Amino acid sequence: MVWEIRQGLPVGGVAEGETVWAVARRQHGVVTRRQLLALGLSPRSIEHRVAKGRLYRLDRGIYVVGRRELNQRGWWLAAVLSCGKGAVLSHRSAAALWGFGREEDGEIELTARSSARWRPGIWIRRCARPKPADVVIRQEIPVTTPVRTLIDLAAGYEESFQLERAISEADRLSVIDPDSLRAKLPAHRSQRGVPALRDLLDAHTFRLTDSELERRFLRLVREAGLPLPLTGHRLNGFLVDFYWPELGLVVETDGIQYHRTPAQQARDRRRDQAHTASGLTQLRFTHAQVTREANHVRRVLTTTVRRLRLECPSGPPYWIPGA
Repeated sequence: MVWEIRQGLPVGGVAEGETVWAVARRQHGVVTRRQLLALGLSPRSIEHRVAKGRLYRLDRGIYVVGRRELNQRGWWLAAVLSCGKGAVLSHRSAAALWGFGREEDGEIELTARSSARWRPGIWIRRCARPKPADVVIRQEIPVTTPVRTLIDLAAGYEESFQLERAISEADRLSVIDPDSLRAKLPAHRSQRGVPALRDLLDAHTFRLTDSELERRFLRLVREAGLPLPLTGHRLNGFLVDFYWPELGLVVETDGIQYHRTPAQQARDRRRDQAHTASGLTQLRFTHAQVTREANHVRRVLTTTVRRLRLECPSGPPYWIPGA
C-alpha cells in the first residue's frame, strides 16, 4: 500500500528556496497569505498582484495563483486551509479523495475545531481535534485515514450496500483490505460507526465449514420446492458444489469474497469458462447470500430452474413450483 505522504513540511508551510509558483504547483494552485509573506512578499505587493489579476482571492487569506479555475483537489485544499489549523478532509470528501466514494451534491465535508467559521459549500463536522493517528497528508491535503474515513461513512450511510460498495472499492484500489480494516477497529471502538462496520465485515469474513454451508444451501433448495442436486460431483475437470444434470445447472457456494487472492479468482474464471463452454448454466452465491439472504437465493434458484425447464421441454420430468 502506497500513500502519497510528504514528510518534513507542515501543511501550509514553505520550503527554503521555494517560489510562489513552486508552492502553487504542489498545492493545486492554492497559496495562503501566510505563505506569501514567508516567501518575501509584502502586504502591499500581495494587494498589487490581486489588483493585476495575478492572484485571485478565494477567502480570507486564501488565494489562487495565476488563474481563477481550480481542480477538485485545489478546492479541497482551499477548504481545509480556510478552516484553520487542525482541519482535515473527512467523510464523503475523504472517500472521494481516496477513490472509494463521492461527495454529496458537491458539498465538501471537513472535520475541524468547533471554532471554525462556517463557509458556503463546506459542511464542517465539529470536534476538538482529530487524533493524529487518524490523519495523513495525501497529495498535499490533510485527510482522514482510510480506516477513519470508512468508520465515518458507516455512521452516516443509511443502507449497508453503500458501505459494502465503499469497502469493495477500497480493496480493489489496494487502499485497505477488509481483513486489515477489521483488525484495526478495536483501536476505534468508541467511534459511532464502528458497530455497523464491524457487523458488515463479520458478515463477509465469518466462514461456515463446507459441510455447514452445504446443509444451509440444501435447506434453501428444499424450501424452494426443488429436487435435491448431486453434491461434490466432478465436472469438466472441476469438483462442483451442486449439480442438477437434468437441467445442466451448476451452483457454487464458495463465493468471491473480498479477501480472495488473484490466483483463486483466476481459477474461478477458468472453472466458469469451462462450464459455460460445455453448455451448462452456472450460478454462484456468496457465503453471505446463503447465510443472510435466503429469500434472494430461493428466488434466483426457482426462476432459473423454471427457465431451464421451459427451454428443455423434452427433458426428463422435473417439477417446478408455480409452473
